[in-house]
Amino acid sequence: MHSAPTWDPHQYLRHAGHRTRPFLDLLTRIPQLPHSDRPARIADIGCGPGNVTALLADRWPQARITGFDLSPEMLAIAEKEHAGTTPGGGRLDFRAADAAHWTPDEPYDLIVSNAALQWVPDHPESFALWIEGLAPGGTLAFQVPGNFTSPSHALLDELCDTAQWRGRLGDHGRRYVHILDPADYLGRLMNLGCETDTWETTYLQLLAGDDPVLDWVKGTALRPVLTELADDPDAATEFLGQYRDLLRKAYPPGPHGTVFPFRRIFAVARKAS
Repeated sequence: MHSAPTWDPHQYLRHAGHRTRPFLDLLTRIPQLPHSDRPARIADIGCGPGNVTALLADRWPQARITGFDLSPEMLAIAEKEHAGTTPGGGRLDFRAADAAHWTPDEPYDLIVSNAALQWVPDHPESFALWIEGLAPGGTLAFQVPGNFTSPSHALLDELCDTAQWRGRLGDHGRRYVHILDPADYLGRLMNLGCETDTWETTYLQLLAGDDPVLDWVKGTALRPVLTELADDPDAATEFLGQYRDLLRKAYPPGPHGTVFPFRRIFAVARKAS
């Protein structure tokens, strides 16, 4: 498995609107949680800077919500901006945890994950434990990027594999094709006894500014490369320049901005009552 990259919450949040939209679409498909006689218990796996975790409190104002993430940089922002009592009387807190090894330590009414499981090669193997950790009638819901064959990722993979960069970067920057097709997620979750809904959506994201696709991937797919080159600013600048030129050809700007198609895969699985 890849070593953990260093994350930049501020860079990640530069495109917060586009990054949040799939989570909002996921939220609309999550059914009613099982218990009305007590505050809901919710886990957000790979919560990042906590901005979407806070949206859970809008949907379930009295819930006790915990966001889990491996990045200390992300957790620091999440705790600073979002931790504490919520306006509805619930509670929002954050803890360090690796999604590859996280297991429920108490019954949860909802386990949710937004754009995080693609970093975990064997994440479908955790589904059984996570569903076992749900209260009866609870829900597992997640969305993952499904754009790993798109030019943004294919070009990054090819550049990392050139003679100039192969020895320096190794497998950093490789495409994280750790996701399944929607039908595969459907089958796995139904085999675990869940009522399941899976689907995919391609968002035609209109990005503004100079080299906006490069700016986008600086917050996500480029993190392993930028982490590996952090001690060599000249190399990082050269790599970014080469990648920028490739992206400019693949995603030319139009009269209204740069269109960046982005496929997402969704799953909502409800455990039997």
